[in-house]
Amino acid sequence: MIDLRRLTVLRAIAEYGTVTAAAGAVHLTPSAVSQQVRQLGKELGVVLLQPQGRRVRLTEAAHALLRNADAIEELWQRTEADLRATAEGEPSGVLRTAAFPSAASALLAPLAVQLHHSWPELTVRVREAEPLDCFDLLFSGDTDLAVVEAMPENPPLNDRRFDQRPLLDDPFDLLTTAGHPLAGEHGPALEELAAEPWILGMPFSGCSARHLVLAACRSAGFTPDVAHEAREWSLVAALVSHGLGVALVPRLAQLPPHLDLVRTPLTGRHVPSRRFLSVVRCGSDGHPAIAAALALLGELAAKQGLSVAGAGAGPAV
Repeated sequence: MIDLRRLTVLRAIAEYGTVTAAAGAVHLTPSAVSQQVRQLGKELGVVLLQPQGRRVRLTEAAHALLRNADAIEELWQRTEADLRATAEGEPSGVLRTAAFPSAASALLAPLAVQLHHSWPELTVRVREAEPLDCFDLLFSGDTDLAVVEAMPENPPLNDRRFDQRPLLDDPFDLLTTAGHPLAGEHGPALEELAAEPWILGMPFSGCSARHLVLAACRSAGFTPDVAHEAREWSLVAALVSHGLGVALVPRLAQLPPHLDLVRTPLTGRHVPSRRFLSVVRCGSDGHPAIAAALALLGELAAKQGLSVAGAGAGPAV
């Protein structure tokens, strides 16, 4: 029988490419990582790592083991969840969650309060993390449940390490000053904004807002005149409030309440939207605390009026 903790270390080397990077992910020293893999090889009677210059490479035996490693991990996660459900019944202990700011504010904060209210023996911890970092936290076991934005850089939906489920779609609204001609109940089409000066988000890892807005504008037949760029939604809002341009802002993004701004839903075919996903380790969804959190996440998404069909119900396809 192999030690699953050592198998996790081997999986980390395959995932992150080097012993040093893997050590950081699993919170060990590089020498401890190498020792763990050597010991795993002794248990199996094979060599798993071979020197290659100043680095090491995975052997054919290691690759053979890794082809089944995700399935082994999923089976163990499912077994552990079944044991927890049998022994504990109701959710208890600590549930670690992670999400980027908009999702943490709109979903994880109320999730933590309501879960603890329903099950006082359960403590929910919330951690801010960008979407790609959330997958690393799940892989390393530092987080149990994450809410991420669907992006091309994410692991594919059929990645056997993660159970990814659609949660809600968050459309972008037009943000203007109160006196702007397009502010108010009449929702403009994106094409009507072609001549406006724009305030756009800056490109950085873990944020798709700029890409989504630019793609929608191109589909609507124009390239926006970018007058200003900002990373934080609060700065975008401040620039708009001074009449420096218009912006598209996700509906769930929280803006400073003291600013004289109007958020107007767009109409027409070209409305950008970002999709939120709930993510857990494959096989862990039966754990009492995780199952309760997934069910409540679906309810919270529905209350936002933005949930997608099947949110919180069954694994993603």
